[in-house]
Amino acid sequence: MSQQNKILIVEDEEAIRSGLIDVFVYHGYQVDSSADGREGLDKVLAGQYDLILLDVMLPSMNGFDICQAIREKDKAQPIIMLTAKNAEEDVIQGFSLGADDYVAKPFSVAQLVLRVKAVLRRTGKTEEAVQNIRLSAEREVDLTNLSVTAGKENIALTKREAEVIQYLFVNRQRPVSREELLEKVWGYSKELELETRTVDIHIAKIRRKIEVDPKEACFLLTIRGAGYKLVCEVR
Repeated sequence: MSQQNKILIVEDEEAIRSGLIDVFVYHGYQVDSSADGREGLDKVLAGQYDLILLDVMLPSMNGFDICQAIREKDKAQPIIMLTAKNAEEDVIQGFSLGADDYVAKPFSVAQLVLRVKAVLRRTGKTEEAVQNIRLSAEREVDLTNLSVTAGKENIALTKREAEVIQYLFVNRQRPVSREELLEKVWGYSKELELETRTVDIHIAKIRRKIEVDPKEACFLLTIRGAGYKLVCEVR
């Protein structure tokens, strides 16, 4: 890993923070750190980091609020949330605020390193030149501005939601499996065996934004035994 990749670790537990610093320095990263939420946010806004490892339970400001503040300034900043909170509502909240990944404690350090590498592999990549996806006469996805137009309503998308929609659009002639989405959109290696509901959570969030009735999906379909398929009007 190039030493040009710089990580900020925002974690208040000293043992975990120092251990992570050692691990990522060993793997060739430049590492900065903070034990305080407000200080961590100040560092993000004042500095330039390739990735943020962000704990949720922090002094002075929690990780959810930090993630939201970062996204208001920079929709593309890679963020992985690190936390003991692993209830589904917490995972959904983290993703809703724009986190790229969510890793619950206790975690495998080796798996965390692989997840960091997967996120960084996407940094700076130019997506295919798809800007607008017309779902119907009343609904259109604007990938450039990360939004969905539904009649007179304008609904914001996270960068990851837009990436999922775009990948499904490019491959709209066939169903796309969870495993393929994890590999192609999240950048996870096939060799990394993950027990994760990341894809399911993102699909549910996207349906709430693009469907007339998320319980009766007509644009983002589940194809039993095969994966997900996007149905839309041809551009």
